[in-house]
Amino acid sequence: MTPLPDGARAAAPGTTEVVEYTDPLCPWAWGSEPAFRRLRTTLPAGVRWRRVFCILFDEDDDPAPDPAAETAWYARYVADVSRHTGAPRAARLQRVAASSWPASLVAKAAEAQGTQVAERVLRRLRETVFVLGEPADTHERALAAVQGVPGLDPARLSAEALSDAVRERVRADRSEARRPVPEARSAPGGSPHPGAAKETQDGGYRYALPTVLVRAPGGHRLVPGLRPCEAYENAVGEICAAAPVPAVRLSPDEALLRHRTLTGPELALLTDGREPPVRAVRLETGNGPLWLHPEEAATHPATRPASPAAR
Repeated sequence: MTPLPDGARAAAPGTTEVVEYTDPLCPWAWGSEPAFRRLRTTLPAGVRWRRVFCILFDEDDDPAPDPAAETAWYARYVADVSRHTGAPRAARLQRVAASSWPASLVAKAAEAQGTQVAERVLRRLRETVFVLGEPADTHERALAAVQGVPGLDPARLSAEALSDAVRERVRADRSEARRPVPEARSAPGGSPHPGAAKETQDGGYRYALPTVLVRAPGGHRLVPGLRPCEAYENAVGEICAAAPVPAVRLSPDEALLRHRTLTGPELALLTDGREPPVRAVRLETGNGPLWLHPEEAATHPATRPASPAAR
């Protein structure tokens, strides 16, 4: 096994973990959601999943001299990514996100309210940009996006997302993402997004998004960029003492009940058929539908007017 890099945030002794380096507003990470949803169901007992929010759009980034031109360019970029991933994209992108910090702080704060709440909060934040075209790039927009998530305490979420403790956790995530393992600087081909680490303005590197690092006390395996499910499952199998649990395909309605929203690629990968769920509410995007559970549709930002604070 490859030893762990110096400076990596240590897991608890004896812990095996899957570390997902991501950003709520990254199109490649959005396109990898089907594979990651499946992977989480196959992890052996005792393996934890940990997300590191890498801050794709930073607070000190220079503003674009021509925001309209930047938005048009970025919309074309997202459309190109979606051609590779099959993930939905917004019919119209309103703007490029000003910052990843608000969405990352809200997503990190949601983790304190349980795994299911955190999963649904992060999914809503991703959908703001890639389904609605309105990135959750302020505290108010991020809170508006997750309004109505089952089990969520919104007052607690708002307060904790603004706390020094949660900001320090995201700051630690950002720092960890900029200490990639040495082999991350190169990546195998065979993918439209191989995922080699990106050089930063200070001459360092950060993980490309998404990147998965499967690690145990004795070593790690790196899976960068856009990869098939088998690449992640093989990495888990090489590191874990127990083999991954075989993936089980659900019926479309069972998958919708579990995940609340489904894309076309998720329907194909996670379910036993390509027919949409019977009870689904269909939402059109720029390149295909998003299916919502009726209870999700009742509170989803796509089906309600934006609040004045979120505009």
